[in-house]
Amino acid sequence: VLGRDIYELRVGTGEKKIHFNASFHANEWITTVVLMSWLEDRLIYISQLTNKNEYLKSIQLSIVPMVNPDGVELIYAGKEAAIGLYDVARLNENRADFYNWKANIRGVDLNKQFPAKWTEYKESIYCKEPYYRDYPGEEPLTEPEAIAMYELVKQNDFDMLIGLHTQGNEFYWGYCGLEPPNAESIAREFE
Repeated sequence: VLGRDIYELRVGTGEKKIHFNASFHANEWITTVVLMSWLEDRLIYISQLTNKNEYLKSIQLSIVPMVNPDGVELIYAGKEAAIGLYDVARLNENRADFYNWKANIRGVDLNKQFPAKWTEYKESIYCKEPYYRDYPGEEPLTEPEAIAMYELVKQNDFDMLIGLHTQGNEFYWGYCGLEPPNAESIAREFE
């Protein structure tokens, strides 16, 4: 929204494509740190392989470490991050800190911006206008961050997509029973 870049890192050139993303929600900024730490460990591991070139030709990692840079900046810098363009203080119920802020800078929950079951969610949600959390927008794919992620996924035939979120000691996987058959075993591996 505010012109900050959303970066994608690519490792490898193989046909097996795996995508990871983090910080869809601003208050889950720690997922960026976790993902980048994991990537560093993975790159060290790859560098020590005797067949690293073959490995890198067999797999392709797509990594978007921070989907919501404006929201994460709001967590750190406070309302000044909105550069006077959005009344984030009002959306945050006039709380001075933004530690609970999940949305992008316009008060739209990016995780709720996709066409999948959007109408059902919009009809059932408690907030009907921009807010610091949970508001799905007036329609799907109105926010540049969601559009960028949608286009990235649409343009790539990823074999697996892993979005990192954090809510403490819980581990969620799947979506409305639409996950592929091997999702549970993959989730248990990550857990």
